[in-house]
Order: sequence, then structure tokens, then C-alpha cells
Amino acid sequence: MSKGRFTIPTDESFVEGTKEIAEKWGADAVRDCDGTRLPQKAGQFGKVYNTYFVVRGDNEWARKHPEEAQRIFLLSERNLATGATLGIEIMKGFLADEFDPDYSYLNLWQVYDRTTGEEVKTWKVCRKKGTVEIENCKPFHEYTVTFLARVTWHPVQIYNYLTNGWTCEKQLTYDPAFPNTKKYIVEHMKKWCEENPETNVVRFTTFLYQFTLIFNNLGKEKQVEWFGYAQTANPILIADFEKESGIKLTAEDFVDSGYYNNCFRTPTEKFKKYMDFVERFVSRTIKELVDICHSYGKEAMMFLGDDWIGSEPYGEHFKDMGLDAVVGSVGGGVTVRMLSEIPYVRYHEGRFLPYFFPDTFFDGNEDNAVDELDRNWRTARRAIMRKPIDRMGFGGYLSLAAKFPKFVNRVAEIADEFRTIYDAVDNKKPYCRLKVGLLNAWGKKRSWMSHMCAHELWYQQIYSYQGILESISGLPVDIEFLSFDEVKDGVPQDIDVIINAGDAYTSYSGGREWLDEKLQTAVRKFVYNGGGFIGVGEPTACEANGRYFQLADLMGVDEEIGYTLSIDKYNIRKVKHELADGLDNIDYGEDKKNIYALEDAKVLDITFSDRFKRNVNVGEVKMAVNEYGKGRSFYITGIPYSFGNSRLLYKAMCWVANKDLNVCYATNPAAECNYYPSAKKYAIVNNSDEPQTTDFYDIQGNKTVISLQPMEIKWIKSN
Repeated sequence: MSKGRFTIPTDESFVEGTKEIAEKWGADAVRDCDGTRLPQKAGQFGKVYNTYFVVRGDNEWARKHPEEAQRIFLLSERNLATGATLGIEIMKGFLADEFDPDYSYLNLWQVYDRTTGEEVKTWKVCRKKGTVEIENCKPFHEYTVTFLARVTWHPVQIYNYLTNGWTCEKQLTYDPAFPNTKKYIVEHMKKWCEENPETNVVRFTTFLYQFTLIFNNLGKEKQVEWFGYAQTANPILIADFEKESGIKLTAEDFVDSGYYNNCFRTPTEKFKKYMDFVERFVSRTIKELVDICHSYGKEAMMFLGDDWIGSEPYGEHFKDMGLDAVVGSVGGGVTVRMLSEIPYVRYHEGRFLPYFFPDTFFDGNEDNAVDELDRNWRTARRAIMRKPIDRMGFGGYLSLAAKFPKFVNRVAEIADEFRTIYDAVDNKKPYCRLKVGLLNAWGKKRSWMSHMCAHELWYQQIYSYQGILESISGLPVDIEFLSFDEVKDGVPQDIDVIINAGDAYTSYSGGREWLDEKLQTAVRKFVYNGGGFIGVGEPTACEANGRYFQLADLMGVDEEIGYTLSIDKYNIRKVKHELADGLDNIDYGEDKKNIYALEDAKVLDITFSDRFKRNVNVGEVKMAVNEYGKGRSFYITGIPYSFGNSRLLYKAMCWVANKDLNVCYATNPAAECNYYPSAKKYAIVNNSDEPQTTDFYDIQGNKTVISLQPMEIKWIKSN
């Protein structure tokens, strides 16, 4: 057993158990958890992480200053007017313990006729009934109220109450945008550092503003947006932003017709500027706290979660915070790369799943817990081979995990393997066959975070796109996240392949961004001159000028939306192609219907409805390729992560980029090859829990047959 690079949770009631597991797992650091306390003399286990909350946890301060609570704009339910007046119960559908309507800023509230999209000015508030009374309504129009509310119970603690059965005091919030609270949190930071001399690492969980987490009246999640800035709606920030920029934000800018500016919405220019403003405020404030930590000889670590809004790790201002480290939850390969690629910190830590929470660790569920651990490790390991995190660990209550010996032993094996990989791979840049540009509205700001919520939580509508990044996280390719604005004047010269993926009109496919002729021209020019393009789902979709896919000519496919039903589509013959060789039963995920091929495209897969067997023109294309000038394109309706789909995507990238496939390559889709030129060695990885045999091509294209045991990594020296 090796030791180090491993952090475990502990608490004051589980000291002896911590000693035993720390020895088994080779842990060299301990941490507390939300809702637990570190034991005395925690330093006996090694480095000590201590959780620190900046804007919650001190109810005494919050109760003395209720006017300095955090705030959020909330949108009422839509209400139908049947006459000239309408009363709307504003808190209907919201958890009363979480929010309290803020009647001191009625000037910021707004009422909208949602049928016309117009603001309504004739309304008054009835505080006793908790309603807004609207006058001069148009019968059978829908109306909403957007109201400012104080956040009276921290949303993450609500989650913990529900998940872990907490009964402790409910934590209030406070906002450092108020100068009085700002002064308090700075002084409290100094006091805390003095009172915690044994703490080596201040684990900020996290900083100032919680991501959007709204609960309904039944205590269930109503709205979850990991990137959401809704809870930054402090009147001081809004006013200061207007003074600086000249831009007046309204309540509607925050609620965004009920979408709350979620990450799938293409952001408006003014809200992007506001986000930047918040980031600058957060970075300045956190720099003060980090400097205090450093003055007491402590490291400052950011947990990528909870109150992380405004501390975007790939934003322009993250570097200004002076942080030492980041830690975040590992849901798979994508979150590993999201963490390991973060710049301007000395080390990166991944918190692996499953958490030691009661919803997983209960009698009779040990096998399921081990299975979840193995699934998590298999996908994470692929990414670690490309760009390793520096440390691993777990979250939750160690005493729960300790009851399951199979789980404990499996973690010990994984911990040893992690340390072995890290020692072999650290600071050794792996060979990359090509460079991919992932094109969406967010660009670098959402590096490794597109199509994702928190630690890769599952959405039915996005797993078919998330598979792109999950695949790339372990493939021999470099990736750059590009915004539409960044390519309008030309695709960067070092890019081999552009990928555009997502549902129509989302921020990821682009929607109206594609009506910009400069964008269309730049991408067409790139491909025509020899570049590659991959479209997934509804790429470049925005109905205009007789097209739905604005780059249908480049991709060789378009989508029937009912406008061209009278036009026959004759390109329905499936052809053999090298991309589909050896890949049967391709998983298209949620798939897309009504895709058809243009005349010159080659159809690699197509389905026909049983309902209309006699009408051959209703075939639906699933996969196609197209030649475009000197370049090539590949289209697929969806590509969730699997061994086969990952292999298909890699073959497609090489094909559209005109790159030879059989270089540093394992032919078996269950196996992958990583080459480290500076170390002159290959790592041939079996990603499956079954024995595998594969043809292996080295960097010169020489072939060898390799046999691999389940989950084995075979290290081979190069010549």
C-alpha cells in the first residue's frame, strides 16, 4: 500500500474509526463536513482541512441584521385574468421557510402581461393577504408578478435537511454587498483563523452567492441552476452596476420570463456584463479573505459548489483571488478535467462518489455502493490518464462507509491505483492527435461545464451531448472552448475540428447567433479550406432563409420542420463507410427525428418508420458525412458516452481532420492508448471489467497484439 494524495472526512465521534480507515486508504489529510466538527488533535492524521462558510453559519449576526440578508427575484405562477381585476398570491408554490417577500423595495417589483409580453403599471400590494392586486386586466390574459425576496434559509442546508435528516438550527444568510456585513466577514475571518491554529487548509464552501436553488411548498426542488446568478439580486449591486455601466437592470432581467438565465439560454449582452461585474466584486472580496488566511500561514481552498457564483474558475477574474487549491465533486471524466485544468492554483482535488450519505449507505445497499464507486472510477480514470487531479478524497460521514468492508477495501485498491497513475503521469503532457474547438455561446467561461449541472447530474435532454465531453476527457485530443464571437473573424489556426452540438435555440447549438453572416462565413471558410466539422443533434439550427440548419450545405443534412414536406427527399440509401465499420447498434441517446440528407451527402445510418413502409421518402437520417471543398463534416443525432460511441467520435474527428487513425491507437473500443513522449512510454488501458485483446499501434504506426486483464493498465516503453 502506498500513502498520500488522499483526504478523508472525519468527526469528533469517530476518531478511532478514522485511524483505521486512514491507514487502509493511505490518507494524509482529514476534513470536516457540513454539519460535523473536527476532533481535537486532528493533526495526528496529517494535513487538516476545515470547512469555512462566508455568508452563512452565524445566525446571531443574521438575526441582528435581517435587512442585510441575501436576495433573489422570484417569479410568481402564471395567473389567468377572467375579468378586469386579478389578485396573485405571490408565494404560492414556494417554500415559505426559504423566502420572505421584501416589501421595502417595491420599486423593483414588476408585473407582466405574459400574453403580450408587456409590463403592467396598475397594481398594488396587499401584505396582509400576501397578494398583488392588478387593475385594468385584459380578460383571458396571463399575468405574473416578479418580486424581490429575502433568502431566509440557506438552500444547501435545506438540501441537507432533506437528504440527511438534520434537525439543527436553520442557517440564515447575509450579504457582503452591504458594507456593514462586508466589514463583519473580514473581521470574522481573522478571529476564526486565530481560533483554529491546527487548521492547515481553509476549505471555503464556497464564497458569497449560492447558485440558484429554489424549493417548492412541498420541500422539493423547484429550480436548480448550478450557474445561476439569481441570488445576486442585491439592490446595492444592481445600483452600483448601473452607476458603472449605465445599464439599468430590472427584475425581468433576472427572472428572464421564468428561465432565470439558465445556462441553456443564450445570455444577453447586458446580463453578461452584470455577471462580469459580480465576478469582479466577488474576486476582490475573496482576495481580502485569502490574504488573511495566508497571513496566518493557512492555505485557501475553493470548493467548486454551493456559494460558488461569481468565482467562475475559467472566468477572467479567478486569477485575482490568490487561491491555493480547488476541490470539487467527481461525477466522471468531465468533472475530472473541469477540475484538473483550472489555472492559477497549485493543486486540484477531486471528491469522488458516492458520498457517505444515508441515501447510499444503508443496510442491504453495499453492492450498489461498490458498483457506483466502480462506475465513477472507470470514467474518472480515463481523464486522469490525460490530465490528473493532484489529490482524491470523499465527502460525507465516514462512520457510514465504515460499516461496509467491501466498499472500504475497494476504495483502498482505487487509492493505490490513483497514486500509481499520478506518479507515472504527473507533468508529462500526453500525445494529442488533433485539436478540437467546441463552439457555443459561453466559450472559455464554461470550459468542461457545458451540458452539465453540478457533478454531472443527469438531464434526459442533454446526456446525448454530454457524451461528447465525456469521450473527449479520455481521448488523445486537445480541446479549446470557443464562443461564437471568437470565431466570427476566423477560426483559430491551430484548430483541426469544430464541434457544434445541442438542441435548437439553446446556448450550445447557438440559435439566433447563426443568423450572423460573419459566423456562417468564418466556419464555411474554415471547412472549405480543409478543416473538419462535427454536428450533433440540432447544430446551427435557426429557421431563416429557407434553411433550419444554417450550415446545412456544409453538413449535408437538414431537419424537416414541416415547411418543406412538399419537397421530395431522395438521398435515403445507406452506404458503407470506414467510420461505421465494426460499430453495430450505435446508441443515439434521445435521438432526433426528421433529419434528412441533402443530395451530395453520404448516409451512414437511416431508419424507416414501420407505419409507412411503402413510402420510402420518410426515412430519418441518423448519421451522415459530407465533403465540402477540401474539408469534411460528420453529423450524428446524439452521442451519449459508451465505449463504442467514444470510439466512433474519435474516428469521426480523425476522419474529418484527414488524420491517419492508426497512430497511438488501440482498435478495441474497450481499450485506449495514451502516450507520454517525455517519459517515452505508453499506457494501454482496459476500461472494462472483462479481459480484452486489442491491436495496438504505436506512434510510428507499428502494430502489436496486446492482452489486458479487467481494468488493467499496461505500461510499455517506447523505442
